[in-house]
Amino acid sequence: MSELLASLWTPQLQGAVMVVVIMLVILYILSIAWVVRDAHLRGQHWQVWGIVALIPLLGIIAYCLLRPPLLQIDKDEQELEIALKQRQLMKYGECANCGYPVESDFVVCPSCHSRLKNLCPVCHKALDPTWRVCPYCATQLVSPRRQQPAAQQAAPAPGAQR
Repeated sequence: MSELLASLWTPQLQGAVMVVVIMLVILYILSIAWVVRDAHLRGQHWQVWGIVALIPLLGIIAYCLLRPPLLQIDKDEQELEIALKQRQLMKYGECANCGYPVESDFVVCPSCHSRLKNLCPVCHKALDPTWRVCPYCATQLVSPRRQQPAAQQAAPAPGAQR
């Protein structure tokens, strides 16, 4: 039996086995490097995953099964896209009266015709009813409620004695 084994174990076969073993070692080292780099790019604890990857074959399989689906840069890009969409949607709202979708600069609701905003008397831009100054032209806005008490103080009520 040893004679048969000695006749099969030729220098060419020894060289081929040596090349295969060297390639497997290189593949093992490269797979550990890939796990460490990929875990770092995905925002994971790359040191821990590097240690797990030292377990031949099982470490790589465990990492491939448990790694996050997105790279950190892709997550950040998605968050920016969501923030941009939310900002774009802030231009729109709903009518408080009927719930119809309206844009932020609408003065009246196109559906129920209820008043949504006030107009600036100077630049005629749509203004929020709570604003006291026009942000477009800096005109001081006078609310009708504030004029009433001032007008009543200036002119005494009929029948009032001085």
